Amino acid sequence: MLLQKFRPVMGPDYEKYRNHVYRVFSNCLLLDEEKTNAFKYSVAAVFHDIGIWTDHTFDYRSPSIAQVRIYLAETPNHALADEISAMIYWHHKISPYKGDHEQCVEVFRKADWMDVSLGVLSFGADQAQMAANRNKFPNRGFHLFLLKQSLKNFVRHPLNPLPIFKK
Repeated sequence: MLLQKFRPVMGPDYEKYRNHVYRVFSNCLLLDEEKTNAFKYSVAAVFHDIGIWTDHTFDYRSPSIAQVRIYLAETPNHALADEISAMIYWHHKISPYKGDHEQCVEVFRKADWMDVSLGVLSFGADQAQMAANRNKFPNRGFHLFLLKQSLKNFVRHPLNPLPIFKK
């Protein structure tokens, strides 16, 4: 598994993040009826927050993009780097994304919000299936981890407490 190589740097957070990755990926499949972009969603899901651990920062979008670009450069899928980078860069955008690779970016953005909101936001996805995915891949403290990271970042950078969010 692709995420496994990051296990040493993630330490005790590995399972929390792994389950978040699976929930986000599962949400993508709930939202994308064609299911033709599963590979893109899987790669974006693995890398979208990875900079928290690789670069020890809560401003993790750029480090996460750097990691996915390194990975994709070593594969036959290197042509997907711009699209998957856009998915990662815009995944915390509050309003709908309009631009290049809009369909995949929007599905991924919504899928992450579905998980971060604990299912409060569903974007029309089947609530029972979302609940089944949360049961299959339990939280394991991921949301508490995010809250703690947010608070630490607020103390360190009170003028830019949530650098990951985009309008």
